[in-house]
This record gives sequence, C-alpha cells and structure tokens, in this order.
Amino acid sequence: QVQLVESGGGWVQPGGSLRLSCATSGNIFSGYAMGWYRQAPGKQRELVARITFTGSTNYADAVKGRFTISRDSAKNTVYLQMNSLKPEDTAVYYCNSFPWIPTWGQGTQVTVSS
Repeated sequence: QVQLVESGGGWVQPGGSLRLSCATSGNIFSGYAMGWYRQAPGKQRELVARITFTGSTNYADAVKGRFTISRDSAKNTVYLQMNSLKPEDTAVYYCNSFPWIPTWGQGTQVTVSS
C-alpha cells in the first residue's frame, strides 16, 4: 500500500526558505519519476517540480531558479528546497509520482507572508 508523508512546511516571510520532505512507502518511489504539487486556496492542484528516477529535473516557470527538487533512493524520500519564497507560493504542498496516482498524503502547508 502506497503511503506519502509530507513535512517541513510552515510560515516564512517573503524571501525566506523552507525545505520540504516526502517520505514514501509502497510501490511508488523506485523506478518512478516523482513530483511536488501544490494547491492554493480556490485553485487547482498544479505540478511545480518533477524528478526522474535518474535525477533529471523539470520545473514550472513560476518556481524555476528558486526551487530545487531532489531524491534520496536509500531513504525513499523526495525533497523540495524552496528559496526566495513569495506570497504567491502560499499553498498546501503534496508529493506524488509523475504522472500522479490517486493516492495523496495530507500535504504540508506553506504560508509566505509578512
């Protein structure tokens, strides 16, 4: 059974940084591309970053140059380093495979405000 547990969110001022973690279990990590998604209030969930099982990465234009996705195969964990955060980055952040499967974790709230 797939489980996804996101952590590391919180409140930060504009320009600050956060590092999100996603611990995975079940048949979702090994050999699969993984992604970080976010959903802001009143908006649809969107993909912000993805990483293949070989480590190739791709980012949404809104976060390019500020966010970095990585993965640790020994720990079955995906990370998202977020720098230079903006108020528009405020959202609940989720990890999942790419393409996503219909199993989601609880997400982790990121709030960027002064």
